[in-house]
Parts: sequence; structure tokens; C-alpha cells
Amino acid sequence: SDYDLSTIFKDTLVETYPQLAVTLVENHDSQPLQALESPIESWFKPLAYALILLREDGYPCVFYADYYGATYRAEGNDGNKHDVIIHSHRFLIDRFLAARKQYAWGPQEDYFDHENIIGWTRLGDEKHPGGMAVVMSNSDAGFKRMNVGQPNTTYIDTTEHVEEAVTTDEDGWAEFHCEAGSVSVWVPA
Repeated sequence: SDYDLSTIFKDTLVETYPQLAVTLVENHDSQPLQALESPIESWFKPLAYALILLREDGYPCVFYADYYGATYRAEGNDGNKHDVIIHSHRFLIDRFLAARKQYAWGPQEDYFDHENIIGWTRLGDEKHPGGMAVVMSNSDAGFKRMNVGQPNTTYIDTTEHVEEAVTTDEDGWAEFHCEAGSVSVWVPA
């Protein structure tokens, strides 16, 4: 919760040259005990995958071990052997990929106006109507009031983190919620 999520893309390649950015959460070089080790905490990986899979910028790459999980033993910088477990996030990655295919189209509106709860919408296009809203928190549960461009439309959280549906008003606005330290992806019911 000490990290300001609203700055997550500040001074990054995906912000400066999105057409050149390959976005990833982790890979074989950055996983635990590898040459460029910079592991991402397991609770944050779903948020990170939402950030690379459901936004318009960058070319996302899903890491095999994040999808299928992995267990291995390797030598660390301390010279000792360590057991490493990388948990599978397949259920959520599958949900994100389905949402990407069906709803991550058209203009993107960012709601990066809070340090711990951010969100964005994709408004859809002619071939992919319906819109989508994504909201995430690295702290407490919360919500974002966002516009998906679809008036009087009911949305559900495809991640199943939030059970209650949300209906937009006559102008396409609604409060989209997420749980603490989590991400919710809202698509038409």
C-alpha cells in the first residue's frame, strides 16, 4: 500500500514508446534465483497481468510458469540450494484473455487519480460493443466511478471477486468495485 499505483507507468517504455514495448510480468530470466531476478509477489501478479493484458499499449507476453505454475530447486547467490514455488494464475489469466479478446477494444479512458485504487475503461468499437471496466487496489477494497459508454447496462465481475452486478446510469457511468489487494474486470452481463 506504500506504492503509488497511479505512477505505475511513469517513465516507462510503455508510456514513452508503446508501439515498441513488450510487456511482461515475469520471465525465465527474472524469476526467482535466475540471472536478472526481480520476482513479483504472487498476490500482485493478477494486477500486473490485468495491466499488461487489458490495456491498449504494449505487446503482452504471458510467462509459462505464471500460467501453469512451477516448482524447482536452484542455487541462490548465497551458494545454497533453495526450493522455489511459482503459483499458477491460470484461472484469472484465462478470464483476462477472454475479456481482452471480446471487450478490450476502442478508446481507453484512464482513472489513475488515486494512489491505491486505479482503473480504466475500454469503450468498445463497432465489431466489439459493450465496453469493459477494470479496477484494482494495492491496499483496501474500494471503487472507481467510471464511464463505459453504455447507458443502462448491467456489468458483472468476470474474476468473480465481486458478486454483485452493477448497472450503469443513463450516461454510461457506474461505481465499479474491487476487493482489497485485488483486481476486478467488469464486462456486460
